[in-house]
Amino acid sequence: MDDHLGALMRGPVEQDQGMSRRAVLAAGATAGIAAATATALATGTPAAAASAAVGGSGAADWFAAPSRTVRPRFRWWWPDGLVNTDEIAREIDQIADAGFGGAEIAAVHHSVKDKSVLDAAHHGWGSRPWRDGVEAALRRAARRGLTIDLTLGPSWPVAVPGVTPDDEAAAKELVHGRASLTGGATFRGPVPPPVHAPAAGVTRRRLLAVQAALVDPAHSTRKETGLDVSSVRDLTASVDADGNLTWTAPGTGEWVLISYWTRGSGQQPESGPHSAPAAYVVDHLDPAGTAAVTGFWERQLLTPALRSLLKAAGGAFFEDSVELETDGLTWTTSLPDAFAKHTGRPLLPYLPALVLSDSNQVFAFEAQLTRQIRHDFWETFSELFNRHHVRALRDWAHSLGMTLRAQPYGLQTDAIGSAALLDVPEGESLGFKNLDDYRCLAGGRDMAGHTVLSCEAGAYNGTAYSTTWDRFLRTMGGAYAAGVNQTVVHGFSYADAPGASWPGFAAFSPYNGGPGYGESWGPRQPSWQHVSDIAAYLGRVHGVLRTGTARADVAVFRQTGYAATGIGASWFTATGVPLGWTHQFLSGPLLDLPNATVSGGRLAPNGPAYKALFVEGDFFYSSTPSLATADARRLLTLALAGLPVVLLGAFDQPLTPGVPDDGENDRLRELLARLLALPNVIRITDKAAVGDALAGLGVTPDVRHAGASTLLNAHRVTRDADFYYLCNGKHAETVKPPVAAVDHEVTLRHTRRARGARTVPYLLDPWTGEVTRIARYTEDEGDVTVRVALQPGQVMIVALGRPGLFGDRNGARPHVLATDASEVLFRERGLTIRSHEAGTRTTRLSSGRTVTTTFPSVPAPVTPSRWQLDVDDRYPGTSPTRTEHVHRTLTLDALLPWSRIPGLADSAGIGRYRTTIDLPPDWTSSHGARLELGQVSDTARVTVNGTAAPALDRLHQVVDVGSLLRRGRNVIEVEVAVPLVNRLRVVQPAVFGALARQDHGLMGPVRLVPYGQATIG
Repeated sequence: MDDHLGALMRGPVEQDQGMSRRAVLAAGATAGIAAATATALATGTPAAAASAAVGGSGAADWFAAPSRTVRPRFRWWWPDGLVNTDEIAREIDQIADAGFGGAEIAAVHHSVKDKSVLDAAHHGWGSRPWRDGVEAALRRAARRGLTIDLTLGPSWPVAVPGVTPDDEAAAKELVHGRASLTGGATFRGPVPPPVHAPAAGVTRRRLLAVQAALVDPAHSTRKETGLDVSSVRDLTASVDADGNLTWTAPGTGEWVLISYWTRGSGQQPESGPHSAPAAYVVDHLDPAGTAAVTGFWERQLLTPALRSLLKAAGGAFFEDSVELETDGLTWTTSLPDAFAKHTGRPLLPYLPALVLSDSNQVFAFEAQLTRQIRHDFWETFSELFNRHHVRALRDWAHSLGMTLRAQPYGLQTDAIGSAALLDVPEGESLGFKNLDDYRCLAGGRDMAGHTVLSCEAGAYNGTAYSTTWDRFLRTMGGAYAAGVNQTVVHGFSYADAPGASWPGFAAFSPYNGGPGYGESWGPRQPSWQHVSDIAAYLGRVHGVLRTGTARADVAVFRQTGYAATGIGASWFTATGVPLGWTHQFLSGPLLDLPNATVSGGRLAPNGPAYKALFVEGDFFYSSTPSLATADARRLLTLALAGLPVVLLGAFDQPLTPGVPDDGENDRLRELLARLLALPNVIRITDKAAVGDALAGLGVTPDVRHAGASTLLNAHRVTRDADFYYLCNGKHAETVKPPVAAVDHEVTLRHTRRARGARTVPYLLDPWTGEVTRIARYTEDEGDVTVRVALQPGQVMIVALGRPGLFGDRNGARPHVLATDASEVLFRERGLTIRSHEAGTRTTRLSSGRTVTTTFPSVPAPVTPSRWQLDVDDRYPGTSPTRTEHVHRTLTLDALLPWSRIPGLADSAGIGRYRTTIDLPPDWTSSHGARLELGQVSDTARVTVNGTAAPALDRLHQVVDVGSLLRRGRNVIEVEVAVPLVNRLRVVQPAVFGALARQDHGLMGPVRLVPYGQATIG
């Protein structure tokens, strides 16, 4: 949904409210940095560990064995307080044993239709059993080294028991009534009532105002009634004590009477009730709403024991996306006064252009004025949201030694600015439309000096018990390139609840009678046997992406800082990113942060170090070339300090985004004229010219390759190294055609290179944890060119640094510039080349030497023709949480999905495929082989001759098994986890029966591909 932050404003408003927007966001940044520092001192952050490793001993333990602090987390769904403390401790152990770093306790039970079975009166959210469960979770987590996050209220949006819809602290709405009359006619009677009835439980309403306005058809649209702004008159004083109004419309023409009523919205958190008394959503714009939340925690929940446990194992308080629902306009009592302080103008004369009905605008004035009024209103709204909700809750969390993690979108607020205030902003893979939504939050995070951008990950509609980890990884690969570095997996359901069916309670399934969305991971899933490989992979990716400081090539300025809209940046999203460029979005408040300085032509040189600032028209207001005067003044200051700036559009004739004060447009144009006169500022009128404009300013990306590619990248820098995360991904899930494999050279810039020093590239394998020096590359003044070959969704991580950076012994050896060998790599014995065929290979080294190597014989690839398949088939047991295992053995002459194997069509569980391969008598240590699995679903592990092979890359299932092979007979076993969906189709046909059988298992083709190898240096 749309989101916009008006920060905390300028001029008289700032003085009246005590803090300027600069002071507010600066305070937010300082608090965030302090919290991050405290956490680092307490737990040891990956950034600190990596800095020590890269800059000190050279050990890469931080990467090989990622700490709990960087490992993925689960959204842990409870049926409110209907939980058992022994089961809670058991589930913490399950999460820890699988290699995850923690969980977020959330009261979610959409699958339970009859809520009475959850006994909210005795086991609701916040009840004694709920508190006992939370304490048990924290106690066990402390022992296991995990941290536990807690939602601020049950489900979402934020709500607490004890608030009634009519309370001052409850969420409010502004609803309107209307009546039409022609000039000369008289209206007599009660003020027009609201067009929408109140929600259940709402018993009071207050008349805010009554107005009359002349209809102006010239300003009408298909949905909006046009009005003449000069005709608006306030009739509130004419309403008598009984609520009646008598008024005669003057002149001719059509008039409309508009009444404005405020009342509670009556909204309850999703899928309630969760408590007794029921919880109601709080006012997110008023201190009373926040006080209701914090007061409930302080009075009812934060016992001495819980406070102590939070210090031991508490992580963050969490707020989900701000989905305030109303038939009218979200409101708070202080909005008129706040608007007047912010703009110097009263709000009520402009109300017609603001009222909503079923999310649609009702009235409009002249188009430009309407746009400006709405901008001013939502900027004020955003100020209240950030001041009284985000910042207040964050400060309260800090007082308990906790942080605040939140999804700061769902309202028309500046989510970019909110991200700068939060300790941990969070996006979501289901609700975000593309990668630019993450880049919005990343801009706020990085400008404020924070580290973590979280993601609610892996929710897909209708895929309960059929979600595969390869789909999950393809989804998240691009998100990590866009700035995400914490994964909250959606999710882990508590074991059981009344009415649940096998394989246990699932928070979102069944959903509306069919398979729900979001997976219920845990021991019930066959892939849980392999999930520690996934957890370690994600932990290593997170560790790299929290190392040092994030860098981005360009900052894109947003006049309106919404997120979750899918709206990107001209040229950069469609053209720049495929060429290697990276960008983030900034909104006005971020330009007032302490980091918003320029040095060496870089904006925020100690942070993202943007090389240029790009400004275009406001996408959310018809691409109008608008700038607030204060923002234009700040842009001028940055440009005068040497920052390159590119403006797209008619910024020689700019407009203010809000209603201008007298002479304000003239002042704005004077500022823009000065800006455009600078040599490091270019204005263009065609988005296709953006790349040339940047080149003309001497700005180039840190990652470059010839031609467009689906390769995405993220860049981090430490004191001694540059880390590049490379992913063959896509901008959005719905992008067509699908991503294809890439294989091309990529040039990476070593920004940390000391003058005259050599640059060495290292490959960090996130699946195995190994760090090795890359053997084939070229170097040019610190720019390193390497070959990148990736399957769809696959990831490659490269570090650039000094020789021996990671403690390797090959740092001083020459590397390969060119070769016709199949592969070159550094091994313990030195530089090694490999060939899949017999023949002579020529290799040119960086030392100037050319080496010729002959491979007299290499065995041909082997495709096994016969397999034994042992199946551990899963069936419902005697209770929803009990699973029966049926074992069967089959002999296969061809690899097929289980859905096409007689006797396995509806099976699910674990399959162990076993075959033998005979290698020739002349097989020696100069031979090796890769095992190619072909198509396999879901997860898999390989053993050769009883020894486990390295972890498989789930998106490119090829593994080097050379060291495990021997001449003669070799036994290869592939263990595959098959999801439960096909079994559920037949045991729960009412929910899953409409799904087609799905293809899982080892489908191949499987090949053992030998190679010859020789050490050449």
